Amino acid sequence: MTMINRKAIGAAVLLASVSTSAFAAEPIKIGIPIGLSGANSVVAPSVVQSAELAVAEINAAGGVLGRPLALEVADDQSGAAGAQKAYDNLIFQKKVDALITMETSAARNAGLPIVAKGKTPFIYTSYYEGRSCSPYMYVDAWVPDQQVAPIVDLFVDEKKAKTFFLIGSDYAYGRGMLAFSKSYIEKKGGKVVGDEYNPMDASDWTAIISKVKAANPDALILSTAGGAPNVTLTKQYKAAGIKALVGNLGVDEGTAKSMGTDAEGVFLSASYVSSLDSPENKKFLAAMKAKFGDGLKTPNDLSVPQYEAIYLYKLAIEKAGSTKQEGVLKALGEVSFQGPRGLIKMDKQRHAALTMYLGQVQGDGSVKVLKSFKDVDPGAQCPNLK
Repeated sequence: MTMINRKAIGAAVLLASVSTSAFAAEPIKIGIPIGLSGANSVVAPSVVQSAELAVAEINAAGGVLGRPLALEVADDQSGAAGAQKAYDNLIFQKKVDALITMETSAARNAGLPIVAKGKTPFIYTSYYEGRSCSPYMYVDAWVPDQQVAPIVDLFVDEKKAKTFFLIGSDYAYGRGMLAFSKSYIEKKGGKVVGDEYNPMDASDWTAIISKVKAANPDALILSTAGGAPNVTLTKQYKAAGIKALVGNLGVDEGTAKSMGTDAEGVFLSASYVSSLDSPENKKFLAAMKAKFGDGLKTPNDLSVPQYEAIYLYKLAIEKAGSTKQEGVLKALGEVSFQGPRGLIKMDKQRHAALTMYLGQVQGDGSVKVLKSFKDVDPGAQCPNLK
């Protein structure tokens, strides 16, 4: 993974230097603190690639207010300590104009006080446990209010599941998602017969799997840190011969493909799958393939919001007429972008209504869409923020 990380960082730096050469004006710097190492290292390269494409397209079209965009990528190591260093470096040393990234909730929570200190516009592009609020942060990814119901409704109403076992990574995302899931399961008349957590960097799930086998639930709901924990947990419960229905709240299509046949049959709920049949998605996928060729990482529900967020930031700068923080922060809640996922507008208490897709992972790692749910509201997320 070290080699991949260096390539990702190098690509971003190279992009900035090449893309800005045709401009006389100073670049607008976008900081990307991201888990190039640690739990998110499986998915981070795809997120960086999406950012690179968006910046390349915008710069090729003349930049933003006559200025080029440039990326500054920093490894947050997928956790709090690394995030504090990455945010501090990007905001106070690199002097970035904004932060746009997907991260673990632990990294995000550690970075938000630094964002506030620097008064830096921040678009968070990762699905997460919801209700994280800052006057400097907007979110263009899903929250549990949008994502949990499709899976649980399928299991209870159609698959007739009555008992559920919940497994998560032991941090804000894992616990937050499963607390919401437990409440929703119980409202549907189901029963949670166990909930267990492992540290975010854990790779041994043996003890928890033993408890699952003893409880013999109808369904498992998983909420692990995106990337590596999904791979290890899925491999181990499959090897244990567990036959329960499985809904994974934290797996993206790229990670599913990296698991191979281990992920087959897993149900997920997402705001993006690569098979979406729209002109915008087809154009995006073709551009990604043309730019990265055989090195392309599978576009997914963590990388596509990154691409769209950079365009939303561009539109906000143009609406505000400058990169000044006050104007950009106001404009971020007013602009919209028609991207691979459809029309994205972060006007719901700094979150976005999203079309959600209920899918099932196939043997080749692709996702078959079973149902779609248009413009699902994120619910009450940050009612105290204007």
